Amino acid sequence: MSTSRIPAFYQLTVAERRRRLAEAVELSSAEVETLATADALPLDVADIMIENAVGTFALPFGVALNFQVNGRDHVVPMVVEEPSVVAAASYAALIARAAGGFVAEADPGAMIGQIQLVHVADPGAAVERLGAARARLLAAAEEATPGLCRRGAGPRDVEVRLVRSPRGETMVVVHVLLDTGDAMGANAVNSLVETLSPMVEEIAGGTACLRILSNLADRRLARAAVRVPFSALARDGYDGAEVAERILYAYEFAAADPYRAATHNKGIMNGIDAVAVATGNDWRAIEAGAHAYACHDGVYGSLSRWAIEKRELVGSLELPIAVSTTEGIQKGHMALHARSVSHAAGARGEKAEELRRRMLAAGEVKIDRARALLRALETRS
Repeated sequence: MSTSRIPAFYQLTVAERRRRLAEAVELSSAEVETLATADALPLDVADIMIENAVGTFALPFGVALNFQVNGRDHVVPMVVEEPSVVAAASYAALIARAAGGFVAEADPGAMIGQIQLVHVADPGAAVERLGAARARLLAAAEEATPGLCRRGAGPRDVEVRLVRSPRGETMVVVHVLLDTGDAMGANAVNSLVETLSPMVEEIAGGTACLRILSNLADRRLARAAVRVPFSALARDGYDGAEVAERILYAYEFAAADPYRAATHNKGIMNGIDAVAVATGNDWRAIEAGAHAYACHDGVYGSLSRWAIEKRELVGSLELPIAVSTTEGIQKGHMALHARSVSHAAGARGEKAEELRRRMLAAGEVKIDRARALLRALETRS
């Protein structure tokens, strides 16, 4: 990418924006055509994707500019219906850019699968037996996830918790931590805990009830930080120090009051959800995890943190982000297209995800290619 800084982008026509964007992020003619498609999701594909489909629903697809993250420029795809979200993200990125941009990092993709055991006669003894069987459970988990293990991901740990139910029963809950690599991993995690459930029942005693992914992905945190000198904050008759203090007061309000925190965090999720939708990720899972994480200290509070240090406004953000990776607008948009094509070819569940990954890796998102890949996968299995 040459640069994410395209001055006066909003003043251009839509056609001119596409041309400038194609130049900036080196979109191919086919990728530009995908952006211009009036009906990107055909009704017959929509009918395969969900139940009782009667139509499709379009939302504006925009791009946030000016982003510099870890020294690299990024144009950020965003799908959102609310005015000002894209503009606010671009403006904030422009301010951060003047101070060197954002610094960001993310944990490996460890997701949590939960196996809930009820009717356990001796929960304490069950915890001890499960702890002693950790190596055996991990070995079984590795055997159940050969594809992930081949890619350097796979099972990472087994943990056991005791949870008191509202009726007074002590439930034993087993957490299986699975590194899902570059996938969100819901299907892989759900399949794994289903597979391990009989063994867990046998070791612990009791009855397995729920066997399912947790959307509180607190072992898969993403963090971002920025430092902005007062000199970059001055505007509208306020000097930089005054602007920094007002931002700090706004943060302190959210940190101390859940009524304000809910709106504060909604603003944060405006940007995160828009990127999740644009890249074909499960924004509802991200929302659930984010708001649960906002309570991890026992009281609902601000997801972001702000402070003033040596005439700089210092901000940081940490929350669970369980997503499939994509990079850039072309891959983000093509990920949506690849998902539709994989469904149209007849793939479901893990096969659909594998098909999507293979088409994107090959740079060939076509229905004929999808059908050929699906036939190969089905023959192999």
